[in-house]
Amino acid sequence: MTPHTDARPVATVLPGRPCSIAAALHVLGEKWALLAVRELFYGNHRFDRIVRNTGAPRDRLTARLRGLEEAGVVERRAYNERPPRYEYHLTEAGRDLAPLIQALLVWGDRWLSPQTPVVLRHQADHPLDAAWTCRTCGTEVRGPDVELEIRSPGWDRQGPTVPGRDGADHLDGGEGRCPHGKR
Repeated sequence: MTPHTDARPVATVLPGRPCSIAAALHVLGEKWALLAVRELFYGNHRFDRIVRNTGAPRDRLTARLRGLEEAGVVERRAYNERPPRYEYHLTEAGRDLAPLIQALLVWGDRWLSPQTPVVLRHQADHPLDAAWTCRTCGTEVRGPDVELEIRSPGWDRQGPTVPGRDGADHLDGGEGRCPHGKR
């Protein structure tokens, strides 16, 4: 998942700690946005199917898809000229959300769903059992193996280190790299 700086939208001023999570949630942090991305991963590209399968109000879904398009997560492709009709497809940035969608699915299955409504299959012959792996050393990553490195000037683990700083003056797009320097 190599970032393409030329494809990044203009940075947005966000309050609080400079953080790529906050920047991502600014784009994706509403349930209709994530459910629309889910449907695109499931192969449903037309608006009527996305509406039906998410249960989203049409106006809200329109706004979320427009925001995802502006952020470079989805793109519209015309499939009919008269009347004009479009399908939605994930861009490279959108396809990079696959681990997030899979993690939400696993978490929901474990903690919220009495039964497993959907199973992701790997190469069609077995259920996907994905692991978080460091690309540099090849080992599986577990929570205690990860250390936080703060790279934002004026911030540490507890918050701002400069008196009076509220964090509202930073731009999104922090680095958030693993200890080996990879994204």
